[in-house]
Amino acid sequence: MRIRDIARHVIGNAVAPEPRSGSDSPRLDEAEFKRRFRSQFQDPAFDALGPELDRIAEAAWDGYAHQRKSPRTRKAGPGYADPDYDLALDWIGAREAIEAAQARHDDPAGPLRVLLVNGSSRSEHTCPGELSKSWRLAQLAREVLEEAGISVRFLDLSRLASEYGRNIHPCKACFSTAAALCHWPCSCYPNYSLGQTQDMMNEIYPMWVEAHGVMIVSPVNWYSPTSGLKLMMDRLVCADGGNPDPTLTHGKDAKAAKREELKGWSYPRHLKGRLFSVVVHGDAEGAENVRRSLSDWMRSIQMESAGFEAELDRYIGYFKPYATSHEELDRDEAVQDEVRNAARTLCQALRARRAGRLQPTGEGLEEPREK
Repeated sequence: MRIRDIARHVIGNAVAPEPRSGSDSPRLDEAEFKRRFRSQFQDPAFDALGPELDRIAEAAWDGYAHQRKSPRTRKAGPGYADPDYDLALDWIGAREAIEAAQARHDDPAGPLRVLLVNGSSRSEHTCPGELSKSWRLAQLAREVLEEAGISVRFLDLSRLASEYGRNIHPCKACFSTAAALCHWPCSCYPNYSLGQTQDMMNEIYPMWVEAHGVMIVSPVNWYSPTSGLKLMMDRLVCADGGNPDPTLTHGKDAKAAKREELKGWSYPRHLKGRLFSVVVHGDAEGAENVRRSLSDWMRSIQMESAGFEAELDRYIGYFKPYATSHEELDRDEAVQDEVRNAARTLCQALRARRAGRLQPTGEGLEEPREK
């Protein structure tokens, strides 16, 4: 028996450690909860609905006080570790959508599919009053992809700032407690008792799963990916080693999840092998680092670069006024063509992969580190 296998056997038979606790409680009393709940209704149009809002606030308080995170459930049924466990209907729907997306991805007779992501939060439909350069560059890529016969899904993350009911709630870092506690798809949301609803990720997960390739076009925000893009990245942690069976951990039972991980966790790579392209643009600093961080992230979840020309970082209007940045992009025909070439490179790689001419590297190798 190899040393690693011996260690896994010893650890797997150890008692799971107790989850640590001790931070300050975030729980609210009834008065503060209702004050915050009612603060959503500042429009004078709601003034005449005071009695109705009082009744709704009372119902919301009851859900909060009794922590009804997922009030609508059904038995998991066959195929799960605990068929009698009550699974949230929201999670079941998300799981079924992912399974359907995987079937589309695996269909050799189906079209090649690319998920094209606009990472900018700027648009003319909210406070900035102007669309983003990322949106424009993404449209250049889209034209190339569609002309090549690729089926394109466009994910516009600027909608998080401009469209009602569009949210990506933050990752709660379940994975850091134990890998098995991070469910695939994420089961942290919606949480109705906390008002953490209208989460967009259950729509986004199938977009990634069905895609044969992903192309991200994004600006730099303070040396980092944009806030919307980073929220999506963090919530995709469940696609890289996440547990597809919440009944295995009885929902969010942290100690049960620790016990499962210590038995030996397989870290299933749910997005493995998909190809990617990344375009990052800035106006002063940080473009190369953000491009590298996005590329490294996708490599770490075992996606594969479509090639050198598919990864691009450039400055548009270097240290020029923000007010004329679109005019700078108009003049910079080279960067426009480089974005088109990044999309063409992704197309070529996708076609080569489907034809069997582009084989994944590292297939069949045993990873020395499981995590």
